[in-house]
Formats: sequence, structure tokens, C-alpha cells
Amino acid sequence: MTHFTPEGIVVTGIGVTSAIGQGRREFEAALMAGRHAFRVMQRAGRQRDSAFIGAELPPLRIAPSLSPASGASRMISLSAQAALVTVHEAWHDADLGAVDPSRIGLVVGGSNFQQRELTLVHDAYADRVRFLRPTYALSFMDSDVCGVCTQQFGIRGLAYTVGGACASGQLAVLQAMQAVSSGQVDACIAVGALADLSYWECHALRSLGAMGSDRYADRPELACRPYDEHRDGFILGECCGAVVVERAGVARPGVTPYAALTGHAVVMDAHRDPDPSLEGEIKVIRDALARAGLAPRDVDYINPHGTGSRVGDDIELRALTANELGHAYINATKSIVGHGFSAAGTVELIATLVQMQGSQLHPSRNLEDPIRPELNWVRDRPVRHTIQNALNLSLGFGGINTALCLQRLPADRARSGSYVEPPLGPRSDARP
Repeated sequence: MTHFTPEGIVVTGIGVTSAIGQGRREFEAALMAGRHAFRVMQRAGRQRDSAFIGAELPPLRIAPSLSPASGASRMISLSAQAALVTVHEAWHDADLGAVDPSRIGLVVGGSNFQQRELTLVHDAYADRVRFLRPTYALSFMDSDVCGVCTQQFGIRGLAYTVGGACASGQLAVLQAMQAVSSGQVDACIAVGALADLSYWECHALRSLGAMGSDRYADRPELACRPYDEHRDGFILGECCGAVVVERAGVARPGVTPYAALTGHAVVMDAHRDPDPSLEGEIKVIRDALARAGLAPRDVDYINPHGTGSRVGDDIELRALTANELGHAYINATKSIVGHGFSAAGTVELIATLVQMQGSQLHPSRNLEDPIRPELNWVRDRPVRHTIQNALNLSLGFGGINTALCLQRLPADRARSGSYVEPPLGPRSDARP
């Protein structure tokens, strides 16, 4: 078993925005209660001759200190708004105001994640293109989210986007870790961007067989069911996550780490198809454990990708079994939050961190008939458990597999149970 060393990388701040709650406190409470927000989606541009099920954000609470609160939020996308409020929480949690702005970086995970916003603009200006607002020249690019956040928080280190389909959120964390370990920056914020899908993407994903649910069209609360025999595809969940990573030994007053990030891996399957690869998933898990210096028996909790895919869920569990991880606790965060696409890997990392800190594992919704009942499932109620070493997995179309290992810190170096939410304003009535 590996031991945490001062040279390691740690998480010092988190922020999360989801359909089940804005901010860590609301998010954690909803996770542990198994509280969901699934229904037929209502957001403009999300339906066309359809009734797709998903979990959509309520109006955001925007801190008065954020400039969009003054009305500029009407000029940026929902993805950018979610990134602002989420980074705001992580920024305060890690006290990044005390860090030299030129030594802070930002990596935004996701590509083509503002599709609904673009569809609304195209539909609105189709017959009057000469009146298109000039800011569209900025906002159609995902890098605009980098611009919005760096301007708001004064970030002067590196900033860029990375795309890895549904593994984008975790890929952003891995890139942030590399930026810190290489010395490019002292602190780096990894954001899993809110994937704002339009009816075009929803229809295509349903036709592909990836998106459910025909089976539970009239019962949205039953539709999202990763690893259950009666699953029929993923269910969308709007969310955004942000984590701050730094070198161990951060000495700012009041800032203590959540956990150490001890090993990671990225493995490609060498194909563009949506089909999962057992070989690729086995290898990415094996490589991440080796880099962390962990034997399979050292891992006591797994936060898997678990989308509800008919094929993908089965392949993932076979990969865990092949790596002798059948003893570890497993639950399915997506069963409560939904599939956040580009945000999934970051939000599920945050779910792992809050479970690690609270020594309690959240339940899995709708896991009535597990496809592999012999595994160590957390099912319909929370389980008390102190996580020592966790494995977090994210997989994406195009054959990308990512894995990340987390380790509990010694008691004298770990974050306490206290948490102070940064100041927030009333819920915004701003578009979208």
C-alpha cells in the first residue's frame, strides 16, 4: 500500500452545481438522502416532438460579487453561468484570493458543450441574420467560458479547454494535476463544464441507443438506473463541478486538503465508436493502481462511470472483476444526479471527496436487480464506511478511458468536517 508523501497533489477546494442542489452542502445532503430531480425536461430548446427525461438546474443563486448578477448574465450561456458560480465556491473554499494570480491556472473540461444555447440563437435569427448580436463571435466558442472565468477571478496563469467526450471532466482534473506537478502554476482549477444539449443531440443520442428512456417514459423517477437489469440508457443531468488542485504542504491559514490524488491513467481504445472496450478499461484501472502504488486489496471504494448503458455497465463491471476489485464498495452517483456528460467526471470526483470526508457512502437509486449481485453494492440506503483508497472512473465516446486514485490523508493533514459556503444572492431569473 502506498503512503501519502509531501510531494503529492491534493484537492484544496471544491464547488458543485447540480439539479439536486447548488453548493457542496445541498449537494451532499441530497446525495445521502437519494433525492433526485428527474422529470420530462422543460428548458427551451431541449424538446422537439419529444419528451426526453432529465434533471435540469433550478434558477442559479449568483453571488452579488459576480458581475453577471448585474444583468450581464443575459449575455453569457447557461454553461458559463454555471461555471462562474461553481468556480466561485471552489475559489473561496481554497482561499485562492491569497495566491498570486499569475500562478493560478484553469482547465475547463468539455467540447461543444453549449449546443442548446447555439440552437436557440440560430432559431431566433434564422430570418434576420444581419441583426445577430456581435457577442456571438465570442460565445459560440467553448473557450469563452475560460475568458468569462479568468476575467471574473483575475486568473493570469494558463487557461484552456480539453475535450474527452464524457470523460472530459476527469481529463480536466488530470491536466490540472500535470500543470501543478510540472511547476507551470501553483494552483489549478479543473472545471467539468455543464453540457447544455439541444434537441438535436438528444434525438441523435436516443437514435444511437445511448439515451433512455422508452421503458419509463411515464415514470421519470424510475428511468435512471445504472447497473440494474431493467436499465435502457443514460438520463441527462445538468451539473457543473470544480476542484482546486495544489501541491501537498499548502500552508494558507484555514486551508487544509480534502484528499491526495495518488495515481491516474488515460488509455485509448484506438476507435471512434461509442462501444466500450473491456481491454481498455482493464488496462486503465491497472495502470492507475500501479501509478498510485496500490494493490487491488487496498481499494475499498469505487465510484464508477455507470451510465445505465445496456452494454457499457456490464463491460465496466467485468473490468473491475478482472482487476480483483469485487470486494470494494460500489455506488452509482449518476443514479441520483444523472449523466452530466462533460461535467460527470468532476462532479463524481466531488461526490467521492464528500463521502470520504463524511465517512458515509450514498445510496444508489433504482438498483433493484443488479446485473452483478455478487459485488459489494451500496443500494437503497447510505452505508457508514471510512474510505481509505478510492478509485474513480470516467469513460467516453471515441474510446477514451480515464481513471483516478484518491487517498485519505492522515488526520493531522485532512480537512475537518466544517464547511462555510461563500455568500450567495437570490436565485437568478436571468435567461436561459
